[in-house]
Amino acid sequence: MSTKQAVRRWVWTGAITAVTIVGAIYGAGLRSQQQFTQETKRVLEASPEEKIAQLETVRSDLVRRRNDLQRKINNFSAQRLEREQASNKPR
Repeated sequence: MSTKQAVRRWVWTGAITAVTIVGAIYGAGLRSQQQFTQETKRVLEASPEEKIAQLETVRSDLVRRRNDLQRKINNFSAQRLEREQASNKPR
């Protein structure tokens, strides 16, 4: 008799766990979709001045990233050139 009860307990435990996990995933999906819808609505309802301000903010961030990447490329190129010159020196 205890074997049936143990099996029943494991089945119920697994079922409750599965329902909880599926509910959490489904709820998270709904929340993400709701946030996406709200953000889309906010962007569409923004005034031209707000849109311009948002675009300027994005542009300044992109320009900063570009400058950082260009600096890294320049540093890498300088290091590579130094290594090539060092390896080409007669010993």
